[in-house]
Amino acid sequence: MALYRERGVVLRTYKLGEADRIVSILTQGRGKVRAVAKGVRKTKSRFGGRLEPTSHVELQLYEGRELDIVTQAESIDAHRHIREDLDRLSKAIVLLEAIDQLAQERQPAPQLYRMLVGGLSTLNQADSALLIPAFLLKLLAMEGFGPQLDGCVVGGPQDDGVDLVSFDLDRNGAVCLDHRRGVPIREESLSVMRAVLGGGLSTVLEVSAGPVTHEVDNLVGHMWEHHIERRLRSAHVLDRA
Repeated sequence: MALYRERGVVLRTYKLGEADRIVSILTQGRGKVRAVAKGVRKTKSRFGGRLEPTSHVELQLYEGRELDIVTQAESIDAHRHIREDLDRLSKAIVLLEAIDQLAQERQPAPQLYRMLVGGLSTLNQADSALLIPAFLLKLLAMEGFGPQLDGCVVGGPQDDGVDLVSFDLDRNGAVCLDHRRGVPIREESLSVMRAVLGGGLSTVLEVSAGPVTHEVDNLVGHMWEHHIERRLRSAHVLDRA
């Protein structure tokens, strides 16, 4: 078995036997890796606390046929503020689940890795009502599902500059009054989404919770389920909290 070192973020864990755990990790160079952490559930484990979801770690592993084996784990960032705040932790779990749905085992995904590290770092520094929808929207754009937000997606380029009043999930874009279909949307919500995709993320994250943030959050969640065709269960749990 080949020995290798990697940086990664722990996405989720599973119990294995009485003392071990299977750890799913998004690594910097190898994509999603599943590995066995032996004895990690014992109170005297050398690195048990370092292999919890959201942990950013430096790892040494043996490469296996199906499951690798963790032999060392050193913390890069434990994201203490996330761990100590239930609201932030709930949001972090949504980020992890979204990445877990997109990342493929042993397929390098450096852009996903950078996005996840950045998203968790941002959440650790400060909470934001728009962090989750902004993160999901950027992931959708990365996957080729960036929405049409400038001009009517039904009317075409000739409808640039018209008032946009709804959003069509099937066509993945905003719609004007004359071609209205889909779900109603405020112009302020479209502006927030444009800012997320246009480099204004830092400003977006300062927006206070309210009708616009709720509308963007709801719409982006529906976009995710429509295009990725998977449900973010942790996001629905967060909605009910």
